[in-house]
Amino acid sequence: MPDPIALVPLPQSVLWSEGVWETSDPWGELSVGLSEDLPRTEYSLTISPSGANLAAGSEAALADGRNTFAQILTGAGTSIPCVTIHDHPQYAWRGMHLDVSRHFLPVGEIETLLDVMALHRLNILHLHLTDDQGWRLEIRGYPRLTEVGAWRSRTLKGHMSGDEESWEFDETSHGGSYSQDEMRGLVEYARRRGIMIVPEVDLPGHMQAAIAAYPELGNFPEQRLGVREVWGISDHVLGVSDTAFDFVRDVLTQVAEIFPAPYVHIGGDECPRTEWERSSAARARMNEWGLTRVSEIQGRYTQFAADVLAEHGKKVIAWDEVLESHLPDDTVIMNWRHGNGLATATSRGFRTIIANNEHTYFDHYQGDPADEPLAIGGHTTVKDVYTAEFSPKKLTEDQEGLLIGLQGQLWTEYMPDAEHVQYMAFPRMCALAERAWGSPRQSYAEFEERLRAHLPRLDAFGVRYRPLD
Repeated sequence: MPDPIALVPLPQSVLWSEGVWETSDPWGELSVGLSEDLPRTEYSLTISPSGANLAAGSEAALADGRNTFAQILTGAGTSIPCVTIHDHPQYAWRGMHLDVSRHFLPVGEIETLLDVMALHRLNILHLHLTDDQGWRLEIRGYPRLTEVGAWRSRTLKGHMSGDEESWEFDETSHGGSYSQDEMRGLVEYARRRGIMIVPEVDLPGHMQAAIAAYPELGNFPEQRLGVREVWGISDHVLGVSDTAFDFVRDVLTQVAEIFPAPYVHIGGDECPRTEWERSSAARARMNEWGLTRVSEIQGRYTQFAADVLAEHGKKVIAWDEVLESHLPDDTVIMNWRHGNGLATATSRGFRTIIANNEHTYFDHYQGDPADEPLAIGGHTTVKDVYTAEFSPKKLTEDQEGLLIGLQGQLWTEYMPDAEHVQYMAFPRMCALAERAWGSPRQSYAEFEERLRAHLPRLDAFGVRYRPLD
């Protein structure tokens, strides 16, 4: 029979049948259980006039089934359509990245994002907590990280174009931070919805906010910096002193305690070597460590971070620049610079997450810039996300097996508040969820028809999304 309720992402098998289930308490009357007869990633959902049953091969698959059930219920009232669903995802990692460093978001707004992610069976929130423009997480023993590093005195208005003298600023202080208890609460909120939060502490670059708080962490401790007020890449990176490495150990140890996820993202992207090249201390350290190239200092940091995290049972995830140095074998690569990087990472045997800037960066414009809110640039539509070929180069079967997931990115330089974040995220996130789940492929016209019917669910959650063209 025709699809009475458009589901996004589309399950692998959906059979609608005649009749409805009349109930005023669907969650209370839903029968739920684990089944040894189902693979670990699979769930089965049956709704008939006499009731509803959800079975799954694992707790994770059970969460996926609950989220599909929630989507069916949203807007359905007390008459629930009858259906039989058998379903499983293509990727284990179905993620969204959220940058709260460039613009701070209150916990409640992150919870809303988690709610809507769960509705779409996305299961990872990659939370970007530190950068040049703001340090957001309480770290015991380093109070100035949030007293100083969490606040910038003003923010650039518009793009960084033209002469620096022509740039305009809002002259308004911006910032905020999360206590460790707030983060633990958010982790639990996400867990109850089948979502794992993976934190990111970007190092050894993107550290100007931390160095503004503690100058001794930098390469030139006598230099006094402020938290960065413009976008782009700062030259101010961690120095090579024991103090800087102790700081990394302390931060990663506490992060590992707060977040139970088996991974911690350590960034590793866009790390200028300018200060290391100028630093006599860096040259001395290179001699001590037996290094011949300045670039190897970053590799030293990557290995150190991996060792610290391994002590706490964690593995490292990093952006694909870290491929330029020696890496621990269990490092997970997040491919962002170009789809061809998937071939590079997987050919070296690294598990890899698709996160390329061509198709999964939701800070790009969605239409004509003249008609859209300010964005960083680019042009990525819902159709682009749905129809993308993520790997330009042909991968072998073994390489395909190393692709563990797909993730959308919300970099917030040009997203000053939650309303703007939601506008940029949706409905592109719906298309990303469909691709991450590995739904049966349809033409874009078929997907768009289903998506239009799905949008009232976003309305029900109060999401302020961009209307479809």
